[in-house]
Amino acid sequence: MPRSPTEAVLGHRNLIAFSRAITRWGSRGALEEGGGAVLCAGGTWIPVVANGAFRADDVLGGDELIARADAFFGRLARGYSVKVRDSGEDDDLRAACEAHGLEPFGESVPQMIRHAPLPAADPVEGVTLRTVDDDDGVRDFIAVNAEAYATYGMPAEVLSDLFDRSAVLLEDPDVHIVVASRDDRPVATAMTFESDGVAGLQWVGTVPTARTGGLGALVTVAATNLAFEHGASSCTLQASPMGAPLYLRLGYETIYHYREHVRWPRPPSS
Repeated sequence: MPRSPTEAVLGHRNLIAFSRAITRWGSRGALEEGGGAVLCAGGTWIPVVANGAFRADDVLGGDELIARADAFFGRLARGYSVKVRDSGEDDDLRAACEAHGLEPFGESVPQMIRHAPLPAADPVEGVTLRTVDDDDGVRDFIAVNAEAYATYGMPAEVLSDLFDRSAVLLEDPDVHIVVASRDDRPVATAMTFESDGVAGLQWVGTVPTARTGGLGALVTVAATNLAFEHGASSCTLQASPMGAPLYLRLGYETIYHYREHVRWPRPPSS
C-alpha cells in the first residue's frame, strides 16, 4: 500500500498549488503543466514570487525542468525562479540550476510548519481586524503589501499586477485574507491558501510606520488559526528574514530550507 505523503511534502505541494493559483488572480497570468512540470507565470514580470518552475513529482529530471522552463518563460519574455529544498530530494535540481546558469538569489529561506492553532495574540489598542470579502478589502491587502515589501526592493506595481482580478481571488474558496486597520487605515495583512487538507501562510506584511507594534503577530495568528478553523491539519510558510524570528516566537518550527535559483529576464534581441 502506498504511503501517505508527509505534511512536509504536503506543504511543498501547497506552495506549488498556491503558485498555480496566482496565475488565475492576475490578468497576465499563464500556466503550463504536464509531464511532471508545473510552470507558473503570475500577472507580473518579476522572476521571484511571481514566476516559478516546479516539478509535480521528483521523477522529472532537473535538466528537463530547466529546458521546459526556459522555453515557456522565454516565450513570455520573462525570467523565472526555481526553489530547491535542502532536504535531499532536490539535489539533482540544484545541480541542474547551477549547470544551466541560474543564479542563487538571497539567503536560504526556512520552510516552517505549525501543527495546531496558535495561542491568541495580544490585542493592539486602536486596531480592528477583519476578514476580506470585498474589493475594498483586496485593495487594502494590495496597498499594505506594496508598502511592506518595498523594504526588500519590490516595485510597487507588482502587487496590483498580481491581484488585478479581484473577483477571481474573492471567489476562490481556498483563500482567506485578514487585514488589520488603525483609524480606518490598513496597516497589516496576511493570507492563507489551502490545498490537500493543509494550508500555507502567504503575503504577511506590515507597513513600515506600524512595525514593532505587535501587528505582525496579530495578523499571523488570525490567518493561521483561520486555516485551522477551515479544517487544515497544518500550516506552513516560507519565512522572510524579517518574519522568521516572529514565526519562531509564535510557535512555528523549521523543517527544511529553500534556496532560490533565478533565471533573470534576457533583454530583447536586436
